Amino acid sequence: MSIDTGHPRPPSDELTGRLSDVDLAARLVVDAGTLARRLREDGLDVRRKTSVSDVVTEADDAAEQHITALLAAHRPDDGILGEEGTLVAGDHDRRWVVDPVDGTYNFVSGSDYWCSAVALSGPDDYLLGAVHRPATGETFVGGSAIPTRRNGVPVPPLTPGDLAAGSLATYLHPPFLADPDLADPFHRVSRGAATIRMLGSGSVDLASVACGIHTVWCQHSCPEWDWLPGRALVEGAGGVCATVEVNGYDWFVAGRQGAVDQAVALLRG
Repeated sequence: MSIDTGHPRPPSDELTGRLSDVDLAARLVVDAGTLARRLREDGLDVRRKTSVSDVVTEADDAAEQHITALLAAHRPDDGILGEEGTLVAGDHDRRWVVDPVDGTYNFVSGSDYWCSAVALSGPDDYLLGAVHRPATGETFVGGSAIPTRRNGVPVPPLTPGDLAAGSLATYLHPPFLADPDLADPFHRVSRGAATIRMLGSGSVDLASVACGIHTVWCQHSCPEWDWLPGRALVEGAGGVCATVEVNGYDWFVAGRQGAVDQAVALLRG
């Protein structure tokens, strides 16, 4: 399948040989996001997964299949883990995680706050992430091997911050507000920030953290595809990331140095 993205994209293997991980990651998310957007314009069949707000569409499936096909062609030895069920064992030293449409409820509701995201993990703590927002035309790529870039331009390095003076991007499904093991840490960390944002796409949130828009992001019980792409971007921008267990749940935290420590302390209580 050939996707005309309307944006500059890496040259093909036929012209330059093997694509770098960075160029391939960018191509994966731009292609997937472009395909998903076009399928949404044509109309979607929406299926419920676990709740009314946890849904999947044929766009999720088609975009993940497209990414899987590209990886089979360009990285046949790498492993793949996709949100919509793709599992390729591959070379255990290198594995891609794929979120073809992150923010699917937004996606089906007509909101533009969604993205396509991938991450690649490898030996020696190698981590690369890529996020593409079709609505804005922004593509973010970064990680341990490359400082984070937005549309090819390095983002300013993140400086230390204070949670009480900044915004916290987060999310908690409404039913979990009735569970004190989750609600209490959520309330503590939320009250510690100057303001909170709950917008429904973790990878877009984390790309915004990497760009200095939000001070900290945190969420509990994140699968790898909701965490690793954005974590790579934050770390590539000079931010810090942490995972902390509170009341038997893992909370994932990323953002400016100093503010992340404050958020972790509030979560712990």
